[in-house]
Amino acid sequence: MNDRNDELFAEARGIIPGGVNSPVRAYGSVGGAPRFLASARGPYVTDAAGREYVDLVASWGPALLGHAHPEVVAAVQAAASRGLSFGAPTQGEVELAELIAGRVSAPAADGSGDRRPVERVRLVSTGTEATMTAIRLARGVTGRDLLVKFAGHYHGHSDGLLAAAGSGVATLALPGSAGVPAPIAAQTLVVPYNDPAALAEVFAVHGDRIAAVIVEAAAANMGVVPPLPGFNAALADLAHAHGALLILDEVLTGFRVHPAGYWGLQQAAGEEYTPDLFTFGKVVGGGMPLAALGGRAEVMDALAPVGPVYQAGTLSGNPLSVAAGLATLRLATPEVYERVDAAASVVAGALSGALETAGVAHAVPRAGSLFGVAFLPEAPRSYAAALEQESWRYPPFFHAMLDAGVSLPPSVFEAWFLTAAHDEAALAEIVGALPGAARAAASAEHPA
Repeated sequence: MNDRNDELFAEARGIIPGGVNSPVRAYGSVGGAPRFLASARGPYVTDAAGREYVDLVASWGPALLGHAHPEVVAAVQAAASRGLSFGAPTQGEVELAELIAGRVSAPAADGSGDRRPVERVRLVSTGTEATMTAIRLARGVTGRDLLVKFAGHYHGHSDGLLAAAGSGVATLALPGSAGVPAPIAAQTLVVPYNDPAALAEVFAVHGDRIAAVIVEAAAANMGVVPPLPGFNAALADLAHAHGALLILDEVLTGFRVHPAGYWGLQQAAGEEYTPDLFTFGKVVGGGMPLAALGGRAEVMDALAPVGPVYQAGTLSGNPLSVAAGLATLRLATPEVYERVDAAASVVAGALSGALETAGVAHAVPRAGSLFGVAFLPEAPRSYAAALEQESWRYPPFFHAMLDAGVSLPPSVFEAWFLTAAHDEAALAEIVGALPGAARAAASAEHPA
């Protein structure tokens, strides 16, 4: 029986390509009509038909505190009352930039004080814009053209990042999307993830032409695939040995898995390395369109108007987004991260237990509080391994959870997100829904 979600999806497809404004929202990999959300509060979302779900999407990460946190909403309302946009500098921009830079710090292993690799911050509007700018900046600073990225890592939808791997490890890439000119894609080298030897081979062949290596701090767009111990540090060492920069993409992980992002989590674990540039998004805007790039002053000061690398944005540092970001980061205390970590452990443990009871081969890889499910006997370490899983088990699993009142990411290759608002009642609903979903996954049949 159709409900309001079906009606809206049919209407949307008549005016919006595919009926959605971002592809994963279309439920393409799980089937059915997407839920059109009407409201959200705390750990819950409510769809257009009036049905409430415990939410494990969290707006794809920004809702660290939970949806519609009263203090964040109040901050945005106060900012809106003063004007929606000025196209001029504001005090809030300065405060947010300082807060971002201040959070990205860690004690040096030699006891020489805190390491603070972010000395300058530029606010932009989207994660794609942040990574695109970081790459342009790296090219401008080094005078080189080539970029190295890793298979399965997502850094936004700018042309040079939508590249597919060539036939060999050191082969220039081909376009991974229509509309991307081959010469642009060919400026990107795509390397297997978690394979420092492959990266070393690429640098041996192209080292004097590589401007930067860009990497998700922990891969979370091919399922959650954390870097192997020492991998990110090895990237920094290899890049710096050849005069290239390391861009650490923390658009998704930044300020979500640790007060200082995934980089901070790794520093706390004793893995010391220093990226040249960071990109941030999601949590940094508190649910509003805002992102940032930051790094050491000598690199960042190459941006206009100080330096020759041009970047601009009419709505960059929008006062409403800045207000949301400031409120969110100020409220993101160590206690918040402890609650999110604890909630993630409850759900991840229950997920693994339910699938084990149902006899489904699986892994539940984690990167801090981020986790997901992989229908493999062990956690994948690369994109190629992630693609080998029995992904056809996820659609029935997803819909069983949805029918039980739990909203999951509509793709097996996306991370699950908990919030500080997921209390015992919300967690109990999730845990209660998992056995039935696991049985649905177990009974799934391989498509012909």
